[in-house]
Amino acid sequence: MALSLLEEALYKADSSDPDIISAIIDGFSQQPVLKENSAYHWLDIIDRCFSRRTVEEILSALEMEAVDRADDLIPEMIMSLKKASPSSLKISLRLIREGRLQGVGQCLALEYRVVCHVLQGELSRDLFEGCRAILLDKDRNPKWEPSKLDLISDDMVDRYFSKVEDERWEDLKFPARSNIPVYAIAKL
Repeated sequence: MALSLLEEALYKADSSDPDIISAIIDGFSQQPVLKENSAYHWLDIIDRCFSRRTVEEILSALEMEAVDRADDLIPEMIMSLKKASPSSLKISLRLIREGRLQGVGQCLALEYRVVCHVLQGELSRDLFEGCRAILLDKDRNPKWEPSKLDLISDDMVDRYFSKVEDERWEDLKFPARSNIPVYAIAKL
């Protein structure tokens, strides 16, 4: 019901001015009722901790938050991060940081390149080790290599983002879309 009213209001506005459009949408917006365990209740902590530059700084900030709070969520988050592959943490943080400055196509191409490296030879050790620990031995105790964040250099992370030097692998390329308005290109 409200969606059809919003559509009608936007049609009547007959404007492409972003301020007018935003005002109309805001008039139909409602604050959602958040569940007790919703992550939105933690946005200030998430913003404060995860805005740090490195994975090590993020973990340190989370540990400082845990000292100041009496709940279980932050220690659980810290434990989960510490159990994860140190390589995957550094690669994921870099993907997020670079991805927020790119369009969807560029993000997908970059993620594809990382996956190609993971599936190829030596860079796939953590993938296989995680599968071993969960699926084969079921000990849930992976032996990551390298085992600590401080053993992973920027050069090691850079290798995942480099062009795959193998004729069987090529970068993901999307066809050009010439019929898209300029303002929409960054979002597609």
